[in-house]
Amino acid sequence: MRISRHARNNMRLYQIAREEIEETIQAPDFVGREGRYHIAHRTFPGRFGSLPLKVIYVVEEEAVVVSVYPLKGVRWGKKR
Repeated sequence: MRISRHARNNMRLYQIAREEIEETIQAPDFVGREGRYHIAHRTFPGRFGSLPLKVIYVVEEEAVVVSVYPLKGVRWGKKR
């Protein structure tokens, strides 16, 4: 699995482990598609304020993670 620079930056920002991304892709709670992008959500109890992790990826020769972040109702400490 290859991870884009954008996804790696979000991994650092939100403290997301590579294993969490792999688990989300392998056993998602929700799956969807937007064009060529696959979308997977998975909730990790006790992580990300109980919000699901969202992984957006493309399947080529291997999975390429384009973006990853917790779904938010709260952003930078402010409610949206």
